[in-house]
Amino acid sequence: MDVLGAKVVCETVAANPDAVYEFAREMDNLPKWASGVASGIERDGSHWYSQSPMGRVKVDMAPANEFRVLDHDVTLPDGTIVHNAFRVTPAGKGSVLTFVVLQTPGMSTDDLTRDAAHVAADLLALKRLLEPR
Repeated sequence: MDVLGAKVVCETVAANPDAVYEFAREMDNLPKWASGVASGIERDGSHWYSQSPMGRVKVDMAPANEFRVLDHDVTLPDGTIVHNAFRVTPAGKGSVLTFVVLQTPGMSTDDLTRDAAHVAADLLALKRLLEPR
């Protein structure tokens, strides 16, 4: 059995975890902070799609839940499904954003590091949108 790597990316946010969760799970808000869907996201029937450098991708978000889990699967044009483990955790009066970046088959360690850096930038963008100024 091959075990692939992972990087955990965290960011603290000085904002109520329920508010952070509700904002982050709203699909129309994704282009405001998630660089992978910066070109926009659109609903087609019961599915959400975005244009990416690889082509049109499908984004499936976990249903609303009391644990503030924002896991989502991205289906690439070739049919590969990439699972993104993401959650909002209460931390005092604020929140901790935790995103597990998983290494996929064929992905180098350098590619994993680059993906984690993109996620870190995305979480920082989300933080800047949600923290009071």
